[in-house]
Amino acid sequence: MNDIKIGDNLELHCYKHNGKINSISDKITVIDILDDYIVCGDFKTTITESDGSTHKTKEPAIMFFYKNRWFNVLAQLKKQGLFYYCNIATPYLIDEHIIKYIDYDLDLRVFPDGGFRILDKNEYNYHKKIMHYSDELDEILKDELNILIEMKKNNQGPFNKEMINEYYAKYKEITGL
Repeated sequence: MNDIKIGDNLELHCYKHNGKINSISDKITVIDILDDYIVCGDFKTTITESDGSTHKTKEPAIMFFYKNRWFNVLAQLKKQGLFYYCNIATPYLIDEHIIKYIDYDLDLRVFPDGGFRILDKNEYNYHKKIMHYSDELDEILKDELNILIEMKKNNQGPFNKEMINEYYAKYKEITGL
């Protein structure tokens, strides 16, 4: 990661536990690099799904990828307010300008009013069974979901709206948006 710097454009590859690619984002921009996480932004990024279909993101997003946490957080700056989409996933790694992680289906959706919902429990249970998630992995993922919920409840880290606004301003400065 020593060759990654603020302003670099990276790809983002999301995998499933079985090693199959789930989605690819063609361009996210590095906004900040800290000891325990990296912050990126994107807008109108092309996402290619595992079935080959593509779509572009509709609003700017600020993304947090953690080195030692089993989740990543996307703050979506929509016209209706600040939404969050949080993936329960492995800590990230960077390989040749590609951020990579394994997605474990469970998601936390946070709404502008502060309410939240855990998504995709059925998908998680199905994949846990067919991909043979270990009991240890299951425990890690559920513990990390609880940590994520506590961070949200306490407006910590990416759930601090002022932090998102600062990173969005930095993203616009870097990209000329």
